[in-house]
Amino acid sequence: MKKGTYLLKGWVYIANGAELTIEPGTIIKGDKQTKASLIVERGGKLIAQGSTTAPIVFTSEESAGSRKPGDWGGIIICGKAKNNQNEMQIEGGPRTKHGGNDDADNSGVLSYVRIEFAGYPFQTDQEINGLTLGSVGSGTKIDHVQVSYSNDDSYEWFGGTVNCRYLVAFHGWDDDFDTDNGFSGNVQYGLSVRNAKIADKSQSNGFESDNNASGSDVSPYTNATFSNITFIGPKLQTGVNFVNSTDFITGGQMNPNNGSALGKFQSAMQVRRSSRQNIINSVAAGWPIGLIIDGEKGDTPAQAKAGTIRFHNNVFAGMDIIGSDANKVYEDVLYDAVNTTVIDANQKSYSNTFFYLEALKNKSYDDASALYLTDAYGVGSPFMPSAVSPLLNTASFEGEASWFDKVAYVGAFNATDNWLTEWTCFDPQNEKY
Repeated sequence: MKKGTYLLKGWVYIANGAELTIEPGTIIKGDKQTKASLIVERGGKLIAQGSTTAPIVFTSEESAGSRKPGDWGGIIICGKAKNNQNEMQIEGGPRTKHGGNDDADNSGVLSYVRIEFAGYPFQTDQEINGLTLGSVGSGTKIDHVQVSYSNDDSYEWFGGTVNCRYLVAFHGWDDDFDTDNGFSGNVQYGLSVRNAKIADKSQSNGFESDNNASGSDVSPYTNATFSNITFIGPKLQTGVNFVNSTDFITGGQMNPNNGSALGKFQSAMQVRRSSRQNIINSVAAGWPIGLIIDGEKGDTPAQAKAGTIRFHNNVFAGMDIIGSDANKVYEDVLYDAVNTTVIDANQKSYSNTFFYLEALKNKSYDDASALYLTDAYGVGSPFMPSAVSPLLNTASFEGEASWFDKVAYVGAFNATDNWLTEWTCFDPQNEKY
């Protein structure tokens, strides 16, 4: 596909044996009437290699000022790597299945790419995410991707082994980084920035991680490792006096009124349903809840107590509470998620206790100002540490895979290197395409 501007109509499949190459600087507008989507099937390849100065942009066909979340479907990539359900139907409605036994499978390249205003809700809880990855293998290259104003999750992995770097989730509707069904790849450098007016009925999180929907103890387990992620919650949006209520969270000017239900914000990180997700060297600020180790289904608290989950050198700041033990419980008390009862209102949640375990070297600050963050790129919320930030020399990669860059700082950025420069856009509503 030569560099230019194109209109994508309907569900376009890159089928087994087919390959689509998109040149840097290409703009592809998703047709609103046909809920356009681009779907890479097992054995197909998408080669979308943009550049810093010429990113590839997938966006709404609507004119500047009229774009909304869910204007079109989104991008789905499916591969032949393992998941814990063997073969799965991809979420969102397309015919496509994913899964196999080739963990090194290659579905192509997604690099220096923006995905904007995707996620049309075809049915209740059946939206295509901004970027959906089904059993995508480690031979696939994914880096420098920005998903903005997705009408569901910004990113969701269903199984697979793909490794990713430099991901941006901007003003999404539901969760920023959602992991399921045995995703076991590595992800380093990610930024999530929330819009205080946009949250999902299901309660929006930064991380949401399940082993599978039932919480069953089946392998491969969801045990991906995320490092150097920065979560900027709704409480830190510049000029907004945030209230976590559905009277306040209305979608604002971005409400598409397309059936997607608005709700409340929940946690920076929710790990549940037998997930063993690992989170290291990351920072979250300005959320109602910091961490939920949720035991309603499956054995996630048992895994945390056994030391199976690596959760170290993380920083929380400006949270209403550090921890909760159950979905939709906004109290930091010891709680029985299975029987939905308070065990002891005078004790902190297990999630709180786990966060502060001495060996994990996690830290918290009552006020996000203690992090000395700045808005270095007109994002609308502070996200980048200044030279005096306590985030700069506290990271640790002891025992981690050689794949990770062994940087000294917690979160997505140091004080001088802003990897967002040129290829990103934080006002896609008014961008002239």
